[in-house]
Amino acid sequence: MHYFFQGAALIGTKGLKRFVLIPLLINLLLFSAAFFLLMQQVQAMVAAMQHYLPAWLHWLEYLLIPLGILSMIIGLAYSFTMVANFIAAPFNGLLSEKVEAHLTGKPLPEIGFSGFIKDTPRMLAREWQKLRYALPRAIIVFVLLLFLPVAGPVLWFLFTSWLLAIHYLDYPFDNHRIDFTVMRSQLRRQPVASYSFGIMVNVACMIPLFNLFVMPIAVCGATAMWVDKLAAWHDPELQRPGEIQYRKLDKYC
Repeated sequence: MHYFFQGAALIGTKGLKRFVLIPLLINLLLFSAAFFLLMQQVQAMVAAMQHYLPAWLHWLEYLLIPLGILSMIIGLAYSFTMVANFIAAPFNGLLSEKVEAHLTGKPLPEIGFSGFIKDTPRMLAREWQKLRYALPRAIIVFVLLLFLPVAGPVLWFLFTSWLLAIHYLDYPFDNHRIDFTVMRSQLRRQPVASYSFGIMVNVACMIPLFNLFVMPIAVCGATAMWVDKLAAWHDPELQRPGEIQYRKLDKYC
């Protein structure tokens, strides 16, 4: 959990602020648009329910609207966070790269603006790989949620915490071109660190307004965790984009 709070401190660091700005703006715009659209849906649903309720039950409006807003916040936490992360992925990768350079004093090779544009499709493909990993499992866990009224929500919370850990910790791995499967295997070897980081991100995503800042905080925190705990698993000579090899990882996978 220390790394989440370290990420919160890093987003205000001189030299990193401008790289935090774009993911933050993307998050703000998407969440604002989603909140406006879903608020309209909640109001429409309440109006439709009132149409079928007798007049003496119209007081339920004061109960239904807060419940609808609460459901909307939870829905935003899980669904629009994924959308925002997909769109902001190239900028999150760049932020992770700059944070690593700041923490280690060893910047990754500069690729320039044209290189960044050329690399964007690859980074988006990596995001799609995360989605393909998450969606089938999310459907299975959601079905279990329907049949496990007590344990189901706990299982869902732990599952989404794992997904959030994978999602954000993948950025520094991807900057070093480390395979997605190798990354997951390494995180499974450190379940306490991975889960505690994912749980902190999950809880923060459900805090209104603060969740707008979670994306850059989580990227910075995940990169700090990479520098302190995860990069040591890899040969320093291989920590250059395009030159990662996996023979050193065979004993871990």
